Amino acid sequence: MTMPTPVAQEAKVKLAVQGLSIRYGHESALRDVSLQIHEHEIFGVIGPANSGKTSFLKTINRMDVFNPNMHVEGAILFDGRDVRQWRNVYALRSRIGVVFPLPVGLPLSVYDNVALSPRLHGGQSQADLDVIVERCLTRAALWDEVKDRLDALGSMLSGGQQQRLTIARALSQDPDLLMLDEFSIAVDPVTTMRIEDVLKELRKEITIILVTNLVQQARRLADRTAFFLQGECVEIGVTEDLFTGAVQDRRTRDYVEGKFG
Repeated sequence: MTMPTPVAQEAKVKLAVQGLSIRYGHESALRDVSLQIHEHEIFGVIGPANSGKTSFLKTINRMDVFNPNMHVEGAILFDGRDVRQWRNVYALRSRIGVVFPLPVGLPLSVYDNVALSPRLHGGQSQADLDVIVERCLTRAALWDEVKDRLDALGSMLSGGQQQRLTIARALSQDPDLLMLDEFSIAVDPVTTMRIEDVLKELRKEITIILVTNLVQQARRLADRTAFFLQGECVEIGVTEDLFTGAVQDRRTRDYVEGKFG
């Protein structure tokens, strides 16, 4: 098995999380999490359900604004700037793309799914849009399958194709950071491996946060991994170390060995 290359310690910090706590009403979802994610690394986040993983992602690109019951404390620095200091939340989200577990193809053609964001930003000619659509679909390993049916509804593609279309749509904004929340749920094993190959290539260009309920997927892809449990970040380390016994907390070992979860 080819393992990811650990990110050098001197690598630029892309995202710094400082004392992050999240609660919904009076119920705590995440408590006092601090971590750093380096530029051009795949950072894995593993843990059982209800550990705070998805809530963690939502705070990074300010999706918490959609839920008035969600309260966030602490700081998240993206390229050194607190995400809460961005007056234009949409500008922030254009730099931080997210792909959720179940793919949602917009009720548009394959072409228009990818071209939507560039069109909304304006200033693109039809020729420019053609280039963007082909580039993003190619980066998402989907171009060869859909290049002859770009006018077809994106929602009519297979589940695996819709998942890759969602990735292509996120890439159309040229994000610096891409977050994926358990993308494997909706796709078959063969497509999962294809998307994993896409992510290995993308890490050369962007930073990736991979939330996954499949610990072996984290082992295959992530340079470093954080283990979340019941709202606590139990441990962070070089991914292979977590799987070869070099862990500080017994709960981490028990989880990666499948003793609970």
